[in-house]
Amino acid sequence: MESRPQTVVTAPPPSRGMFGTGIPSSVAFAVGVLLFFLPFSEIKCSGKTLMKKTGLEAAMNKDYKAAATGDLFNKNKVGEEASKTTAEPKKNTQYYAIGAMALGVIGLLLSFMKGRSSSLGGMVMGVLAAGASIMLMLEMKSAFNEWQSLQVPKKAQEGTDFLGLDKMTQGLDNNMAMSISFTPWFYVAIVAFLAAAVFSYMRKRPST
Repeated sequence: MESRPQTVVTAPPPSRGMFGTGIPSSVAFAVGVLLFFLPFSEIKCSGKTLMKKTGLEAAMNKDYKAAATGDLFNKNKVGEEASKTTAEPKKNTQYYAIGAMALGVIGLLLSFMKGRSSSLGGMVMGVLAAGASIMLMLEMKSAFNEWQSLQVPKKAQEGTDFLGLDKMTQGLDNNMAMSISFTPWFYVAIVAFLAAAVFSYMRKRPST
């Protein structure tokens, strides 16, 4: 009796659902890039925000914009003094901001493509975009510290408070410390880029 060859049926690999697609990484990249339109850094004095700068403004090499309101500070006067910050050493902040945005956009484009190479590229772009954002923060802090150190001899020579605050405050301590801080939007952007890298890895990883 002639035996018939047995047909082996191979079950298809289980689907990984949405994480096997580029949707999660594309959303994360889009969030990271869009957050550059929101304030990233702030210059504060005694806990009050004087000026703000968005990630896009950092990429465009723009100066801080006045943001203080209320009884403590007059916004118009702060705006006039903020225009004097053109002498602020910006160092490499513009390049890091441009790099972070560009890497995020490239990662977003890769997330729409299929294939392991695009997934690997998205993972690399996410990590590099987060790294460029961190370097942007470090450079902005360094630039602010250098800028502030340049104002000390000017203050002693001209007999005026830093950034003209003596003209904008009444009955306050003239030794108020200026500081730079970063908004939650900035840190969310970094998390979004890292999340995009993780999602790209999950997309690249073969299903089991």
